[in-house]
Amino acid sequence: MTTETARAAAARRDLALTIARAAGETALGFFDARDALVIEQKSGAQDLVSQADREVELMIRARIAEVFPEDGVIGEEHDPVPSRSGYVWVVDPIDGTSPFLNGQPNWCVSIGVRGPEGLAAGVIEAPVLRETYAALAGQGATLNGRPLRIDPAALLTSANIGFGATQKTPAAEAAAFVRGLYDEGGVLFRNGSGALMLAYVAAGRLAGYYDPGLNAWDCYAGLLLVREAGGVAEYLGSDDMLTGGLLYCGTPAVVADLRRLGEASRRR
Repeated sequence: MTTETARAAAARRDLALTIARAAGETALGFFDARDALVIEQKSGAQDLVSQADREVELMIRARIAEVFPEDGVIGEEHDPVPSRSGYVWVVDPIDGTSPFLNGQPNWCVSIGVRGPEGLAAGVIEAPVLRETYAALAGQGATLNGRPLRIDPAALLTSANIGFGATQKTPAAEAAAFVRGLYDEGGVLFRNGSGALMLAYVAAGRLAGYYDPGLNAWDCYAGLLLVREAGGVAEYLGSDDMLTGGLLYCGTPAVVADLRRLGEASRRR
């Protein structure tokens, strides 16, 4: 990474931090008044969107456009904005909408930035938990300013394993993965937010995370967090960031086990 590229990435990381904190405060206001929100169902009973998701994303987009008007934006709730600079912001205004609407604390604002050389910066803001995760390519990952480092010796049984299957995953496939995980001594964890589960891997709270179908806006910030904390994060979504895909993360040993268990479950 050249000095100019590093500076460009750092500037966007700093702005992402500022925007994520402001967006988190705005989302927290909606959270405290969630009984008054307008809620719509998207593809399934637990695939929801609210007035809060849409308004927070609009606020994030406006702040990005003020400082980096040539940058592109891809978000969950509004149409993509093409990039003229080589940088694209990948935004989920509220990852974990179902927990958010049901009064649980496990939701967050996720902002990732992809540059000409790949993922450049990522920020995950969890307002209720008072946690701010940040990563800059080549410069490490932090939680509330404290450096994060994944234990390289972590195994499938070292801590719980995040699992992100939704109703879109065939029941037989999900059941086969869970059965395989428990047969090998693992224990499943799920909190309704893919971004936060990635952050928890980076923080050492989970040994790994497997998701059979995650979108770019759910995971781009978290992918960089895990990698910069010394872990492995494999994502098979499309290069244009508009189609989701499989995700595995953890230590090399954990990822190898998750890939094997995932492949076996998909053959069921």
